[in-house]
Amino acid sequence: MALKATVFKVNLQIADMDRGYYQDHQLTLAQHPSETDGRMMIRLLAFIINASESLSFSKGLCVDDEPELWDKDLSGVIDLWVEFGQSDEKWLRKACGRAKRVQLFAYGGRSVPIWWKQHEAVFERYQNLKVWNIDEASVEAMQVFVARTMALQVSISEGQIWLSDASNSVMVEPQVLKAAEFD
Repeated sequence: MALKATVFKVNLQIADMDRGYYQDHQLTLAQHPSETDGRMMIRLLAFIINASESLSFSKGLCVDDEPELWDKDLSGVIDLWVEFGQSDEKWLRKACGRAKRVQLFAYGGRSVPIWWKQHEAVFERYQNLKVWNIDEASVEAMQVFVARTMALQVSISEGQIWLSDASNSVMVEPQVLKAAEFD
């Protein structure tokens, strides 16, 4: 018998001073049985950084031809394609060809610099690709919020992201490994 995804309900109040974006979002996150809490929180962080009315989670790990997070316009054109982990060049080339903007949220602690050194030169050719690094300490710190129902207040200013709930507060400062033409 296959294991089912765990469903999380998230109420986000976002105040993004860097983009002038102030909005509340009611999200449903499905955590695949093989997905860690840390990875799920990175997906939520990617949503927070790119929040818009049309940004949405796709079927994710279950579908090979879609990103896990994307922003499509009404005609179906993919404006933003978001990937997670330490992707290979082939997969990102495909994403960069299909979307106006692509973001990769790399994580994995000490293995990220090794992976980045191997791929940096190849990734430079993709002008619509932005690569973020989420350090291991931030991934661990964000897990304090994991609950089946989450109510988070988010404040973004000068690249610092403050997440808080009724009893915890965490600051995350993602590192940009590669900026994109659209920045």
